[in-house]
Parts: sequence; structure tokens; C-alpha cells
Amino acid sequence: MGRHFEVRAAAMAATAKAKSAIYMRASKEIYAAAKSGIPDPESNLALRSAIEKYRKTCPRDVIDRAIEKAKGGDATAYIAGRYEFYGPGGSYIIVDTLTDNVNRALVNVRTIAQKKGGKMGSVAYNFNYCGYIAFKGDEAARDAAEEALVLGDVDVQSVTFEDGYVEAQVAPSDLGKAQDALKEAGYTDFDSAEVTFIPNEYVELGAEDAQKLKDMLAMLDECEDVQNVYHNASNI
Repeated sequence: MGRHFEVRAAAMAATAKAKSAIYMRASKEIYAAAKSGIPDPESNLALRSAIEKYRKTCPRDVIDRAIEKAKGGDATAYIAGRYEFYGPGGSYIIVDTLTDNVNRALVNVRTIAQKKGGKMGSVAYNFNYCGYIAFKGDEAARDAAEEALVLGDVDVQSVTFEDGYVEAQVAPSDLGKAQDALKEAGYTDFDSAEVTFIPNEYVELGAEDAQKLKDMLAMLDECEDVQNVYHNASNI
């Protein structure tokens, strides 16, 4: 399958600790999306997108509890943040946070990155920020998906097929519309459907730099304020 999907799939490796971290992030993101509007995925596209993102990695009760918490008038306010770094060996790193303490999030993320060879700087231009959908299919499915997206008036950036997977990149604001168009065409089981950063180019790191980046990613994964991490290393 495509390189981006491989990286995302590897990041979802199921250990008890990893599952706990995923559940926590899902709960925060779904809660924040529900609080941002009506707590109903049919009328709240941000909530719908968050639910779809975690649908295959979280039990339904984690999702439902987060929505019920938002409905119950909980006053917790999560603030989104984004930090960019030059990483080991010429890698680029973007860290998204969702936190109730912005100062803590900044200090934690910056300290972790600097300990492992990161240096703050603007790197987002090296990535494509897009709505990304992946599902199992073939060349015919790729063609049908592209046609469905175009007919659905979706701002399509690319639709590709590789190693048994169809991968579509669309404008971030059109992710929900793209899902609807594909479901209407009969494609309903998405392995991934989220707004994300995809590297324009990948870099292969040497052994020492690769280990530094792995250590950095592990530390970021354990940070309570970190929501998503994106990088362009091909061998991590």
C-alpha cells in the first residue's frame, strides 16, 4: 500500500500502553469537536470527521462517552496548538497538541524535541495538508472513486492505487463531502479518513539519526498534550 498509509498503520501498533494513549486522544478530540457545535455527527462535520478517524481504533463506548460528556455541559476547554521542527538527519516534524494548559504543552514538546536533536523552525511547507481517505480496492475502484469524487463536486488533489489500496487526497474542507461521494458509489469501509499532513518528499535516515527520531516519537507519544505527530522519514 502507499507509503503514507504504511506509516500511519505502523503508528497504530496495538500495545496496552499505545491503546490507552489512542483512547485518550480520541476522547479529547471527539469531545472538543462535539463542544465546537451541535453534538450530533449528522450536523457537525468536525465531530463526524473525528468519529470516523477513530472508528477502527477505539471502542464505541469511548466515542459515546466523549460525546455525552460534551452534552452534559462539562466546562473543560481544550486549545489546539501546532509546533514545527527540523529533526535529526534532515527530517521534518510537525506536532499537533490539544491541551487545557498551553504553556505546559509548549514546554513539554519543545523539551522533548530538543533533547533528541530537534530545532524549532518552519517546515509545514514540506507537507501537503489535505483530507486523506484510504480503502481496499483495485485499478477499477480507483477510476470509479475518482469519477465519484469529481461528480460529487469534491476538490480532488489526487487519487492513486498502490498495493491493493486506493488513496485519495482532497481539500481538507471537502473530507466529509468526499466520504459521502464515495459511500454513494458503494465504498463504505475506509481504512483511513482524516485531515492530515502528507510529506511532499521522504528522507531516509542513517541508523543513528533514525534512532534519535524513534526516541523522540516515543517520548512525544507519551506526552499527554500531544495529539498527532507527522514526519517525513521513510525508515521509521
